[in-house]
Amino acid sequence: MNSRIVLALALAGALAAPMAPAQTCNPSIRASAPDSRFVVNAAKGTVLDQRTGLTWKRCVEGQSGANCGLGSAAYLNWGAALRRAEASAFAGYKDWRVPNSKELESLVEVQCDSPAINLSVFPNDPSTWVWASSPYANYAYNAWSVNFSYGGSYYFGSRYNDNTVRLVRGGQ
Repeated sequence: MNSRIVLALALAGALAAPMAPAQTCNPSIRASAPDSRFVVNAAKGTVLDQRTGLTWKRCVEGQSGANCGLGSAAYLNWGAALRRAEASAFAGYKDWRVPNSKELESLVEVQCDSPAINLSVFPNDPSTWVWASSPYANYAYNAWSVNFSYGGSYYFGSRYNDNTVRLVRGGQ
C-alpha cells in the first residue's frame, strides 16, 4: 500500500478518536493543592500529603506505572471499592482504605478543572467520580463521592453505581 495512503488513514483514525478534554487552570485563583504540599515517591507509586499526613496511591485503582499511564481506571460499586481497599497490599502496605469525603475533597485543586486535581502529583487522572467511604446519613443506599472533573462532592445516588476509587493510608 502506498505510504501516503497509510499515513492519511492513520491521521484520519487519530482525528476520529475521541480525546479527553485538556485540563484548564485559572492562575488568578490561589492553588489549593500546590506541588510543594506533596512528596511524590514515584518508585513506590505513593504520594505523601505533608498538610494532612495522609499517604495516597498516586494512581486510581486499575491504573499503574510511573505516570499512571498503564491500564484503565476500574469502576466499582461502593462495597467492591471498600473490599478492594481492604485486600490491597500495594507498595508493601496492608492498611489501605477508601478515604472519607473530607480527605478526598482535600485533593481537589480549585484553580483547575477537567480534572480538578494536581496533575503533577496525580498524573493521568481520569476526571471521574471517585468514591469516599462516607455513607450518606439521610439515605442508607447512598454514599458520598467527589467529581474530579470539576471538584464538587455529592451523595452519588446508589452505592450500587460504579465509580473509580483512590486509596489512602494513615489518618483516622
